[in-house]
Amino acid sequence: MAKIALIPGDGAGIEVAEQARRVLEKLAPQHQVVSFDYGAERYLKTGVGMPPGQIEVFREEFDAILFGAVGDARVKDNAHAREILLGLRFGLDLYVNFRPCRLLDDRLSPLKGKGKKEIDFVVFRENTEGMYNAIGGVFKKGTPDEVAVAEEINTRKGVKRIIDAAFAWAKKNGKKRVAMADKSNAIGAHELWVRTFREVAAGYPEIAAKHYYVDAIAMQLVVKPEDFEVIVTTNLFGDILTDLGAALTGGMGVAPSANLNPESTPLFEPVHGSAPDIAGKNLVNPCAMLLTTALMLRELGDEQPALRLEQAVEATVQAQKTTRDLGGTLGTREATDEVLLRLGNTDLR
Repeated sequence: MAKIALIPGDGAGIEVAEQARRVLEKLAPQHQVVSFDYGAERYLKTGVGMPPGQIEVFREEFDAILFGAVGDARVKDNAHAREILLGLRFGLDLYVNFRPCRLLDDRLSPLKGKGKKEIDFVVFRENTEGMYNAIGGVFKKGTPDEVAVAEEINTRKGVKRIIDAAFAWAKKNGKKRVAMADKSNAIGAHELWVRTFREVAAGYPEIAAKHYYVDAIAMQLVVKPEDFEVIVTTNLFGDILTDLGAALTGGMGVAPSANLNPESTPLFEPVHGSAPDIAGKNLVNPCAMLLTTALMLRELGDEQPALRLEQAVEATVQAQKTTRDLGGTLGTREATDEVLLRLGNTDLR
């Protein structure tokens, strides 16, 4: 039995978290799910996003965290979102942001002549360094002499461990190609990425390793996505490339992610955000959260339940028993009902 922390958060996160709970109750009832009300409502009442010491509790007492989404216009600069989500990523040292980009149905491909066979890759995004460390600031704000500075941090340890993770995953899963994306032709510090990538690749002679500049790989993902199986890149570029990956596979409504460190408590979240424009209207696509739940189950060692859930979600998408963003007519709960129905059948078609 695993102990899972469920943090619905805000808006759409609350809706999809409830659907994930329903699926877990059917598919993996042996796991204990504990809910936490960390989000905008609590923050507006208390001024606290997450209580002191909570990260240590998650690290020591929980096997996984399943996260909905955070974001609320009532909170200035979304301060609570940074405190909760980034606090967990950095506090738990979750250095791998793992993003599968797999097309579930040929009709969802935006690329002419490219379907399920061609669009199936994963991205390993470095998750704790890069440009997302709030190092820098603004001087003489609001004046003609205003200066804004943001510094990018790349350490040997941080770069090596994400590249190691990408190659190890590729080998374990029978992949033959790993690509690395940086901007070393313009950013001198990225030479560390090039050198480290080549050093790690030398230990995997059976895997073809190729270095790209990030603009070139973005172009190639649109022109020839079948060339890619595993991509590893920086925090900022990973953020951008994974959104491109979501666009290639049907949108944010089908985009799952995992934040990982084998020595810490992993965190799993869909990447669609709190979607305030449609939150609370039974319109949010639950697929991203359900695919994220499958990632969590697989990480917990529940391979067969994870596979069954992925197959059930794919079957509903192919049958167009989905929400409107994927061409269906169902609401959030009704789309989940279709997944639950298929989880009870041996024939998922």
